[in-house]
Amino acid sequence: MTNTTPRFPHLPVESLSPEQKVVYDKLVNGPRKGIRGPFGALLRNPTLADRVSQLGDSVRFESSLPDTIREMMILMVARFFKARYEWHAHGMILKGLGFADDKIEAIGRRQRPEGLTEDETIVFDFVTELLNDGEITDPTFDKAKSRFGEITVLDILATAGYFGFVSMILNAIRLQVPEGGMIMPED
Repeated sequence: MTNTTPRFPHLPVESLSPEQKVVYDKLVNGPRKGIRGPFGALLRNPTLADRVSQLGDSVRFESSLPDTIREMMILMVARFFKARYEWHAHGMILKGLGFADDKIEAIGRRQRPEGLTEDETIVFDFVTELLNDGEITDPTFDKAKSRFGEITVLDILATAGYFGFVSMILNAIRLQVPEGGMIMPED
């Protein structure tokens, strides 16, 4: 990417419409505790921002997935879409959960990390097939369904899909990684 100029400047709170302010307040006072990621841009369409945040809240804060597995998946999706901001934000969360740096580096190189738990390996393989092939083989799907059940398999699919959507928005709006942030490896 040659031009890194953000495409949606920050909206001052005092300039928000009443509809935008309602969504802003929900974001600031909800589980996100602020306006980050795509929401600074999405606030321009408050109905869309509200719907996206509701889906994101479900995927992120109400999921049957363990936090470490969910964040590992988000990092995989961010790497697939080359979403630098998403890599930074969720890489920091994953590190904070105790996921080893060498495992994060392997994801950055598009490789399966060594030393994953059995559950992490099942999800890693599932998400890798989904991203790289656009589908999942029967053995991989059956292994995940047998281990986690239907609800968690749906949570895996919804998480990958939601963060693919978010990654594309972040790339298109050119949201920048804060100075000193976690840098995604280059291809």
